[in-house]
Formats: sequence, C-alpha cells, structure tokens
Amino acid sequence: MSKVKIAVQEQPFDQNAVYRWLSEQHSVGATVIFVGKVRDLNLGDEVASLYLEHYPAMTEKALRDIVAQAQSRWDIQRVCVIHRVGLLQTGDEIVLVGVSSAHRGEAYQANEFIMDFLKSKAPFWKKEKTTQGERWIESRETDLQALSRW
Repeated sequence: MSKVKIAVQEQPFDQNAVYRWLSEQHSVGATVIFVGKVRDLNLGDEVASLYLEHYPAMTEKALRDIVAQAQSRWDIQRVCVIHRVGLLQTGDEIVLVGVSSAHRGEAYQANEFIMDFLKSKAPFWKKEKTTQGERWIESRETDLQALSRW
C-alpha cells in the first residue's frame, strides 16, 4: 500500500476521507492536517476569485520531491498533498497537506516543512480577480524566509 497520495485537481477534496486514510494504521499516534483557503482580502484589496494554472508533470514531480525530502528528515508514516487548480472562489479550500506519524512532533514538523516548500517551490501560477482588476501573485518574502529555517 502506498504511503503517499498526491493529487492536483479541480474538484473539492474530502478532508474526512484523507484523515481516515492517514490514520488507519494502529501505529499512528498523530495525524496533522493543514487546509488552506482562498481569502477574501489580499494586499489590501477585496478578492473575488483566484485562478490557478500549472504544468501537470512538472507540478507533480515537484510535489513528490518535496514529500521525499520530508520523508528523509522525519519518521512519518503517510503523507497526502492535494492542491486544487482552476477557478476558485473566496472561501474555497485550495490545499490540503496531511501527515501521520507515531509522534506529534514529527507530524507537525513534516507538515509545516511540506507546506513551506509547497508555497515557495511548487510551480503553481495564481491570478487574483480583485475589485481593482486582475493580477498575478508572486511569492511573498515571508514565504521565502520560512524556507531558511529548514
């Protein structure tokens, strides 16, 4: 049975199904799930929607590489990364990163590591539609700074 599930998809995801898969083994003592949503405000402007583009083979390889790095650093049992693409509205869930481990510290750290690298290194292109017009979103300096602690 695979220890990793990675999906890039347009449709919403089922957090409960992911939790059940991550935590179904009796050796799991901790399951950490992060879910990111499309905010209604960014850079001082009201956001109406967000459109995400990607190159499928390139994106999935980058996600697998990030997960492999986390697996080499922490003793984690299962990992799930789901990232949505296409047109999303404010309030929509955009990303899920889930990690299970025997211990919470490893699950928390691996989850945060994956999310930090996903935000800065995964090849997604985001275009916001705001009350001021449309704009492409660049990586934030704080996202890039987060990488330095790893």
